[in-house]
Amino acid sequence: MNDARRPAEASALLNPSEHSSAEPQDLSTAAVEESAELAVVTRAGVVESRHIGSAVVVGPDGQVLESIGAPQRLIFPRSTLKPFQAIASLRSGALISPEAVALACGSHVGSRKHQELAASVLHAEGLDESALKCPAAWPARTQDLRIHLESGKAETPLAFNCSGKHAAFLAAARTNGWRLATYLERSHPLQQVIMDVITEYCREEPAVVGVDGCGAPAPALSLTGLARGFSTLAASTSRRDAEVHAFTVNQAMLDYPWAVHGRGEANTVVLEELGLTAKLGAEGVLVVAAPDGTAAAVKVLDGSSRATNLVALSLLAARGVIELDALGDVLRKIVKPITGGAGGEQVGSIRLAPALLSRL
Repeated sequence: MNDARRPAEASALLNPSEHSSAEPQDLSTAAVEESAELAVVTRAGVVESRHIGSAVVVGPDGQVLESIGAPQRLIFPRSTLKPFQAIASLRSGALISPEAVALACGSHVGSRKHQELAASVLHAEGLDESALKCPAAWPARTQDLRIHLESGKAETPLAFNCSGKHAAFLAAARTNGWRLATYLERSHPLQQVIMDVITEYCREEPAVVGVDGCGAPAPALSLTGLARGFSTLAASTSRRDAEVHAFTVNQAMLDYPWAVHGRGEANTVVLEELGLTAKLGAEGVLVVAAPDGTAAAVKVLDGSSRATNLVALSLLAARGVIELDALGDVLRKIVKPITGGAGGEQVGSIRLAPALLSRL
């Protein structure tokens, strides 16, 4: 008997939970036809690949200054929400150092220093890595992995890029006497505070909540709402009416940029050299915000992050937030060239799409 299936039917068999009758199909992210070409990759002067997505720039008052594609459509911001989760942890009473606050905001590379900082937060609460509910992982970079293996260590949740966030969650739960074993459940008091903070800062209530790669709830918001949240966050260091916890979070990211990502990594370089609040998220999401509250958010539809820094920083430079000389220096450090051969000769480039460039 021929058991050939239509593509949709085959997909449903492979991913049954993704195709239930209750799935909110109308809440999906933007389609290709309503999105925009953001960047192109060239080789030998010929366009080889195109990055499609949406971007938005908001001003200090949260008003949209530039809208590209469909930023009003929902996305999963993923790890870009960590600063707001950190605000919620502090608001709930977590007693952690500024350096640990920066780690709570970070998607770090799992270096020994990152692991030791996360472990110190747990130790202060009488806990160890077994309390973490994020997956175990190896350090992300070769040199850190070598040190890890030479020390005789195995995979550990301390090396997972979200371990700082989870350690802060546990510190908040410990302070309040909340259950530690269930700290990732949506009904947990801490997760309820997190949803309140996200709604407050992003000025919209999450339309749907999934599960992030680390196991924490993953709310969906519009790209515009995400940019507004970062606008308020980044401006907190200069506004007298800012929430003290927002000030603490933003200042910690600026003071300890290594904890947010890693030495030489994109978010860390932008924080260090441009003084901008930068946070990446999985599946091609990036937000960068200036101290005056101007913020740019980008989402690439296929989940690639290769062009996100180029797009976001160029949008801010077009608004006068970044000097062009400084932009060029930073982009050369964080946007990987297209190379060929054993010598790593540059044979192509990543460029803004012509339609986007014409708007700047």
